[in-house]
Amino acid sequence: MIVQPHTSLATRRWLAACTLALASAAVQAAPTTTRFEPTTQVQGQALLLNGTGTRVRAVFKVYDMALYTTRKVSTTQDLLNLGGAKKLHFAALRELPGTDLGLLFLKGLQANSTKEQVQKHTTSSTRLIEIFSGKNKLMPGDTFTMEFIPDKGTQFYIQEQAQGGPVGDAEFFEMILKIWFGPASVDTGLRDALLGQR
Repeated sequence: MIVQPHTSLATRRWLAACTLALASAAVQAAPTTTRFEPTTQVQGQALLLNGTGTRVRAVFKVYDMALYTTRKVSTTQDLLNLGGAKKLHFAALRELPGTDLGLLFLKGLQANSTKEQVQKHTTSSTRLIEIFSGKNKLMPGDTFTMEFIPDKGTQFYIQEQAQGGPVGDAEFFEMILKIWFGPASVDTGLRDALLGQR
C-alpha cells in the first residue's frame, strides 16, 4: 500500500504497527531451521523429542530450541510433574553475547519463581551466569544444552562440552523450565511449539 503525503501521522503509525505485527507473525510461524534428533540419552536414560520451536524477539530469530522428555507431554503441568531426566537443547541463530544470554536466563528465573526460591538457589543461578559469561559470544550454529540428571542436578554444555559438574536440584531445574513454561514465559509461541501444540 502506498501512503499518500496527506495521510495522517496516526494512520502512518497504525500501518507501521500492522506491518511489524505481520512480519513478527510470519517469523514466529516459520519452522525451526535446526535438525534435532528424534531421540537422545541423558545418563543412559532414553528421551523423546517432545517439540521444537524458535525464540523470536521483535522480528529477529534468536535460537532454535528442542525439549526432550521421557514421554510426550502437551501441557505445562504435565511437564513439571513428569519425573526422570529432561533436556533442553539450543542452537544459536544469531550472534549472542554470553553475558547477555546468562542475564536474560536469570531474569526469566526471577520472573517465574518466588523470592524465596531465587534466594535458595543463588549459588546455582550464579553458576548459570558464570557459564555463559565465560563464553564471550555464541555464533550462529553454536549449541548449548541444559540437562536434568535425577539425583545429581543440572548439567550445562556449550558446544557439547560439559561446563563443570551438575548444579542444583530438581527444584532448580523446574525454575529453569519455567523460563519458557512459567506464567511469565519469555515466548508463549515457543512454549506451545515445545509442547507440540503448534
